[in-house]
Amino acid sequence: MQLKIAHETRYEFPQPVAYALYQLRLTPKARAGQKVLSWDVEVEGGTEEARFVDPFNHETLLVSAGAGATSLIVRAHGEAETDDTAGIVGKHRGSTPIWFYERTSELTRPGPTIRRFANSLGSDYDNDVDRMHTLMHAIGASVTYESGKTNVTTTAEEAASAGHGVCQDHTHIFVSAARYLGFPARYVSGYLMMNDRVQQDASHAWAEVYVDALGWVGFDASNAISPDSRYVAVATGLDYNDAAPISGLSFGPGAETLDVTVQVQQ
Repeated sequence: MQLKIAHETRYEFPQPVAYALYQLRLTPKARAGQKVLSWDVEVEGGTEEARFVDPFNHETLLVSAGAGATSLIVRAHGEAETDDTAGIVGKHRGSTPIWFYERTSELTRPGPTIRRFANSLGSDYDNDVDRMHTLMHAIGASVTYESGKTNVTTTAEEAASAGHGVCQDHTHIFVSAARYLGFPARYVSGYLMMNDRVQQDASHAWAEVYVDALGWVGFDASNAISPDSRYVAVATGLDYNDAAPISGLSFGPGAETLDVTVQVQQ
């Protein structure tokens, strides 16, 4: 499948800022089942300070907005060709070792709720993939998809205890539970072509688990499926903080406002 993607992020500052600095992780990776045909990242109201590959093998741009800036607009767009691999990404690549993804993080540290949840799944499965599919479906059934109740600082334990969240929360819970069960697991940010709309208000997130027999395998707890040809992966990490499309800070009076639009179509 050939997908066309347009992603715009607009920061508005209520008063001119003294300085702002952001890291951009917006360029999709070349990986199994995914080929990037074209891709551009454009910045309006800011300056590209550096371009580098980070420890998670992301092409990362460092962008600044100087004194007096009132807005910063980032546009990422291009095309990718994808195949349905049933979520199987395959062998591990990059300089970060697999064991690193067994580590917990502030957003994925398992608490009593996640430990009880993971333990309740039992261990009577034909293989590890079946076990992870059971985990995926259990999260979707117990944590309702509901926007506006959580934010980027909400932990996996908090979302699991509250029983609601969005794709980011489902992914954190899945990653937390999978690591608790002894599997290397990572957070993935990217894009998903929706069947009922082109315009979206955010990018998407799902999890990948390393299974000895297959390598990395994807699981989308929000949609109860393994990623297919409608998915385009961009960034990976221990949690949202490592894989966020844009992260950074601004110095100035008043809180910045953020508006995001995403379009994904065949």
